[in-house]
Amino acid sequence: MADTQPRTGVHGHVPAPMGRDDIAHLLTGKLGQRRPAPPPPPAAAAPQAASGATTSPAAVPKLAGVPTELLTVGWEVIEALQADVSTELSKRDPERTMAEPDRRALARSLTNTAVADWATQYAQGNSPLTQEQEGRIATAVYDAMFRGGRLQSLLDEEGVEDVMVDGLTAHVEYYDRPRRTIDKVADSHDELITWVNRMARQSGQGERALTQATPMVGFRMPDGSRVTASLLTSRPSVVIRKHRIRQHGIGELVQWQSINPLLERFLTACVQARMNLLVVGDMGAGKTSLLRALGREIPPAERLVTLESDRELYLDEPGPKPGPVTFAFEARQSNGERSTGDRLAGEVTIADMFATALRYNATRVIVGEVRSTEIVPMLQAMSAGGSGSMCTMHVRRPHAIVSRLVQLCTEAGMATEAAHHLIASAIDVVVYLTYLDETGIGGRKHRFVSHIYEVHDIVGEGGRPTTTELFAPTPGEPRAVFQNLPSFIDGLERTGLVDRTWIAKDPHAWWGPPLQVVSHR
Repeated sequence: MADTQPRTGVHGHVPAPMGRDDIAHLLTGKLGQRRPAPPPPPAAAAPQAASGATTSPAAVPKLAGVPTELLTVGWEVIEALQADVSTELSKRDPERTMAEPDRRALARSLTNTAVADWATQYAQGNSPLTQEQEGRIATAVYDAMFRGGRLQSLLDEEGVEDVMVDGLTAHVEYYDRPRRTIDKVADSHDELITWVNRMARQSGQGERALTQATPMVGFRMPDGSRVTASLLTSRPSVVIRKHRIRQHGIGELVQWQSINPLLERFLTACVQARMNLLVVGDMGAGKTSLLRALGREIPPAERLVTLESDRELYLDEPGPKPGPVTFAFEARQSNGERSTGDRLAGEVTIADMFATALRYNATRVIVGEVRSTEIVPMLQAMSAGGSGSMCTMHVRRPHAIVSRLVQLCTEAGMATEAAHHLIASAIDVVVYLTYLDETGIGGRKHRFVSHIYEVHDIVGEGGRPTTTELFAPTPGEPRAVFQNLPSFIDGLERTGLVDRTWIAKDPHAWWGPPLQVVSHR
């Protein structure tokens, strides 16, 4: 029976019942403003220092990469100038004792001087360069030292999500328009490999060199973009995954229609009520973006440990509001050599980091993505008292979630029956994201929550965990619409963010206008 007395939440907020008008106000941001409306996401994240530490945005030049076709000189000139400036910078700061912002400011000054001197010599036998042309060359030289070099102009384009380089050709994928192909982004395969290894050194992962001995390498670029490169393909290949939205909160997901105001409150309440959450979906569905946003809803009084194979959450960096004390662990690739027991020397996996991470006495653990045997320590941490922990997992279809969990557990050596019991005791809520890519037919990419399940702590027919569909699509609406109240609704109400008396009222209205999709011809 519903409690008729108003509940005071953990923040002293008393949620009032809501009707259709209230929901309409929420959809326009006029009701329940627990946070100010955030600005749109920046086109590119602020560059980071070579050590991986974030520099002050004010101290880093706000530059846009220069397309090669706009340069009046060949890229070999940029490389030569970059080498000269790097040599001079090393002379000025041989021990690298300067603060990174100061070092970059000095590099920018040295670059301007070097380009001016070179342009004076160039003008003796050629038409003098304009000030704008010299500025483009200087920017390209700086990019070669501290940013993405020849590829930086592609990464700086609005809406870029992935840059895929196959030999000398690049394919750029955007979130709101079709793929674009650039015929030549390097003069040779050796130049591309040199670029990869320079970026690896800038990332602070100098041991990760792309060679025939280590034909696969992964690292972060100075702006946080994730790079994977390989020599095992028919031509040297590089894939750069750009993080367009790194400092966002859950409010932005409402603006982008990945969730609606009801789901915002529901999921935030789940976080604050310390439910164990699993975020799943197909590749590119926005799992990390949602997990990052939910992580920013953890109360600042708590302690958080994040475990990732590649740093993508950035929850240890300042966000839109104060967060918990966060220790961000990142796995480490090997140097290609084998150690005792045929283990890769220097390799540290997520599973390896669990024991150390738990000794930090964190109140919660977040795993960026569960892919392998780390599923068992993750579920054990959730089951043994790690309330409020979260992780993501790749699943192609909503109905395959439990099967995928069991598969990973059995691959880690567990019996199927034991896996079922561990899953039931560990996970409270599963959030499934759907990904619709319509850029090829004139539309855009849609990423939204379509299903939310409660996982009960009992096993049912066939020994499988029992689940309840809390939100699911309905005819004409592919996004998540309320279906059933969770068994833990009392705990959610205590947060002051949801109330059972209005959570189910006119559930379709929460999404506002229908999803704008392109009709297939």
